[in-house]
Amino acid sequence: MKTNPGRFFEDYRVGDTIHHAVPRTVSGGERALYHTLYPARHALYSSDEFARACGLPASPLDDLAAFHVVFGKTVPDVSLNAVANLGYAEGRFLQPVYPGDTLRSVSEVIGLKQNSNGKTGVVWVRTTGLNQKGEAVMSYVRWVMVRKRDADAPAPDTVVPDLKPHLDAADLTIPAGLDFSDYDFALAGEPHRWGDYAVGETIDHVDGVTIEEAEHMMATRLWQNTAKVHFDLTFRPEGRLIYGGHVISLARTLSFNGLANAQMIAGLNAGAHANPCFAGDTVKAWSEVLDRAETANPSVGALRLRLVATKGGAPFDLRGADGKYQPDVLLDLDYWALVPR
Repeated sequence: MKTNPGRFFEDYRVGDTIHHAVPRTVSGGERALYHTLYPARHALYSSDEFARACGLPASPLDDLAAFHVVFGKTVPDVSLNAVANLGYAEGRFLQPVYPGDTLRSVSEVIGLKQNSNGKTGVVWVRTTGLNQKGEAVMSYVRWVMVRKRDADAPAPDTVVPDLKPHLDAADLTIPAGLDFSDYDFALAGEPHRWGDYAVGETIDHVDGVTIEEAEHMMATRLWQNTAKVHFDLTFRPEGRLIYGGHVISLARTLSFNGLANAQMIAGLNAGAHANPCFAGDTVKAWSEVLDRAETANPSVGALRLRLVATKGGAPFDLRGADGKYQPDVLLDLDYWALVPR
């Protein structure tokens, strides 16, 4: 058999290392398409001159565009037969990705747990994105619910990894040369510095984007994500499931309105795709400031932010009295961003 049906739950073993095909050289084309698909306006990723004024050699590829490329490499080996991507943890952005860099991905299986129905199980992997020099540009953990090929196949021993509830500020990497000392707030679009945000503050990002069928499928193909639930209606007759990363990028770019100076994502603490998203849903977003931290760089502060995407739900309404996510909540993402002090 020469074709690849993808791995099923019983095909994984804790400790397996998977080298994913196919390396990809990124260019300005990825940036242009990213800014076409999402309302991305953060200045550091829009202007070489702005980036150079902040100490970088040029404008990097958007953090999440690089994440999607690395993530997409893993899909044929990790989530081709997934029911759903369940969450993220311990995500670290280790250095910027620039046009001309070639990215590849390597994953280690760090956890397995069969579900009680015997038809699916959860697989935890730690993925590292590497550039052409073999340098790590990012790493993260994600867990996925994957179908079994044979419901009668014996369950593997349960191993649930012990993951940090969130990264500490000391775990964050500040890119070499980054300097916000002469940061141009007028060009960035808002005057708000790190010290202008208070822990517990909530921000309604106001704007919304209605997801079109063609756009989400174009985005998923752009990242070479081959998960069947995003394309093949026979796997989800009620509609093609929107790639969770598409919702993350929409929410992050909508957050510009109120967080224009949260320029770089430095860490992903946790993330949950709370409810499925389909074409026709209108995505809106709000944020909560969870923490603030100084960094070793006197010009750069870190904000720990909760980013919530909804499909029209009221802002700041996250969970019901039963503790479960409200049905309109699509995404609950906890991340660190770098902000001028």
